[in-house]
Amino acid sequence: MTSRSDKATNTVVANGINATLSGTTPAKGNIISTDDFNHITFAYFTGTVTDAGTASGFAVEIQESVDTADANFTAVADAHLTALESTLTVTSDAADNDAIGIIGYLGTLPYVRAVVTGTTGTNAVVIGVWLKQRSQYAPPSSNVAADVAAT
Repeated sequence: MTSRSDKATNTVVANGINATLSGTTPAKGNIISTDDFNHITFAYFTGTVTDAGTASGFAVEIQESVDTADANFTAVADAHLTALESTLTVTSDAADNDAIGIIGYLGTLPYVRAVVTGTTGTNAVVIGVWLKQRSQYAPPSSNVAADVAAT
């Protein structure tokens, strides 16, 4: 008999980011802890995009840190991501309410977040969720993760 696992009981959802971009001011997402999970995935969506900005639009950067201090977060090396962050770039004003894509985190640091940055004139709503999967101590006690505040 084939063994099948229930993905819902081994997945925890965390709010990654819910922000309105305005120009080039970066929107820093919520920090999540990677502790006790083998797979971390970020799924990114848009809300209303009034203006994607200049030709380069707006883009996501996945950051990692050893602690929750805002100043200690740095960009994740491409080798520690399942796809390039450039796949999560939005350049079209017509990209309203679109699922933009997903990117997996393969790094080993205990904290990750997403930062979305626009270009001149950007005015858009961005939404993202973290999916923490394959708990080392399955099943996790809750399917919803608490956000971790930057210090």
